[in-house]
Amino acid sequence: MEHRRLGRSGLSVSEIAYGNWITHGDQIERDQAISCVHAALDNGITTFDTADVYAGTKAEVVLGEALDGIRRESYELLTKVFWPTGPGPNDRGLGRKHIIESCHASLRRLRTDHLDLYQAHRYDPTVPLEETLRAFDDLVRAGKVLYVGVSEWTGAQIADAVRIAAQAGYDQIISNQPQYSMLWRTIESEVIPTSRAAGIAQIVWSPVAQGVLTGKYLPGAPRPEHTRAVSEAGSGVIRRLLRDEILARVQDLLPVAADVGLSPAQLAVAWVLQNDNVASAIIGASRPEQVEENVKASGVKLDQEILAWIDAVLSDVIVTDPDAV
Repeated sequence: MEHRRLGRSGLSVSEIAYGNWITHGDQIERDQAISCVHAALDNGITTFDTADVYAGTKAEVVLGEALDGIRRESYELLTKVFWPTGPGPNDRGLGRKHIIESCHASLRRLRTDHLDLYQAHRYDPTVPLEETLRAFDDLVRAGKVLYVGVSEWTGAQIADAVRIAAQAGYDQIISNQPQYSMLWRTIESEVIPTSRAAGIAQIVWSPVAQGVLTGKYLPGAPRPEHTRAVSEAGSGVIRRLLRDEILARVQDLLPVAADVGLSPAQLAVAWVLQNDNVASAIIGASRPEQVEENVKASGVKLDQEILAWIDAVLSDVIVTDPDAV
């Protein structure tokens, strides 16, 4: 497993991170989830990503249990705040009260005294950005958070945060966590150039496009049971990509993967890691074998001919504007 620096910070993360959205506390049983975390550790993954909202806070509980007893300095623990975690008006968003209280709750569930990276899960237009950044900065100064990041922010929102933090002397964000894959390239036009200029790196989710890039979904065929295509939790993300014209192009990618000696999933993960602004790609898994397969994408170098071949195959189905899908 290779590691990369997260932006201009001193924090190194594994090229492949383990994430537990949908799976822990929801799709798979506790013992199976813990086995997947241990498989990740055994295969060199040191970066673990979760969020307070996943499975109604249960995902953090399971991850905390799985990592309990592992030397804390040997892994990087990432979580997020924004979405509702309770019924009250202050149980959501990026106001100071919710950020501070959610951080404390995440620390308890994850069985740790600090987070390596605390991320704003979305942008909150209802709260002054100064208030949000000050709350994050206070957590850093208190030693409860080492670094701060964001998730699914636009280039303009990232630029505003960088400017305000610089003016106020707050700790700068070092990462953004967007959706990114061969099929979903919406960050390439604005987010990545803005991030590069500010020393911010991407920790990307859904590099396999919620399983679409594995080739298991066939055009014109019923969706397999017990997959994210029929999962209530995954349907919102995946439904835009489950169109026959996209699935047909994905089938055309299978020879590309075979030609370079990779599985379709490995090719998909390796592709996002060719972007030098991507520090880590988050994988999910419901079985330890899936972890073992996907980690083999670390360190893979794809030459320009292969990258051009991929672009040619997918050219007319690549999503660059989410509003157009």
